[in-house]
Amino acid sequence: MVKTSIKDIARAAGISHSTVSRALNDSPLVNAETKARVRRLAQEMGYSPDAAARSLVSGRTRTVGVVVTTVADPFVAVVVEGIERTAYAHGYSLILAASHNEPQREIAAVEMLRSKRVDSVIVTSSRVGALHQERLGSAGVPVILLNSHSQQQMPNAYSVRVDDVHGGRLATEYLLGLGHQRIAHVAGLEGHSDSNDRLDGYLSALAGAGIDYDPDCVVNGTGRLDGGPEVLRSLLALRERPTAVFCYNDMTAIGLLSAARNAGVAVPRDLAIVGFDDIPLAAHVAPALTTIAQPMFELGERAMSMALVLMGHQGIAPCDVTDVILQGQLIVREST
Repeated sequence: MVKTSIKDIARAAGISHSTVSRALNDSPLVNAETKARVRRLAQEMGYSPDAAARSLVSGRTRTVGVVVTTVADPFVAVVVEGIERTAYAHGYSLILAASHNEPQREIAAVEMLRSKRVDSVIVTSSRVGALHQERLGSAGVPVILLNSHSQQQMPNAYSVRVDDVHGGRLATEYLLGLGHQRIAHVAGLEGHSDSNDRLDGYLSALAGAGIDYDPDCVVNGTGRLDGGPEVLRSLLALRERPTAVFCYNDMTAIGLLSAARNAGVAVPRDLAIVGFDDIPLAAHVAPALTTIAQPMFELGERAMSMALVLMGHQGIAPCDVTDVILQGQLIVREST
């Protein structure tokens, strides 16, 4: 079987093979209509580029590395969908690496992406972004940190994140507005900048209401569903039980909802619960979860768009790229 070449597509389209090449590589020198026509012909004619050869010529692999904590997290799934759709629309593919919050796997994930010579790296795990910035920076490609911020001035690194301090304050102020005075907070895993920022928002809201901070009211969570029973035991063991709790993420909050139901703790009568993320499951648990909604798909979309600009696409100079901070939104449901 004879393999379709760029010259074959050029003859069919009635344009030069260099224009076809530019169109397939999403060059800003080719208009959108021509790009669409070339890509349609390429698909119809069964054109498949030789990735290895193209990489040798261009110095690029047209792949983007994405580091996640785990693909089992619904929040991560939606973010990655935003990244993947934007990448695919511009002829890029993803290499996914999961860290599972294990130090050795974190290092292995970063090193694997370096060895694959990806054109850019997007990190959705704030712990990886914070601990392994030197390794990431030495890859010599753009690095986009999602829901994290650079602790060092890592060259060629930018961030796309939700304002976690604002989100934590918004959740806590909402509970204060309902009349709760004894509000607990379930934090995420240690070392995650988003968890620290949400805690700061919680503390800021308490201070603004003139309520003294009680360290006993901040308990550690795992960020997973299975942490619910332990979190509930910690809250019920407090000398003065809280009447409301703001959780680091929806998975923690849903795990707590389940544990409360099994223990006969009525939500929201005995304990009001607020999550963070607004994953699809949040609206379908009983009672439906009040939460701070993150624009998850947009986070992924904006991160990939930023990577494209830094890699020379879209006709925008890299020097014009700035960090992006998005606002979360309070979604009120039945758990409060």
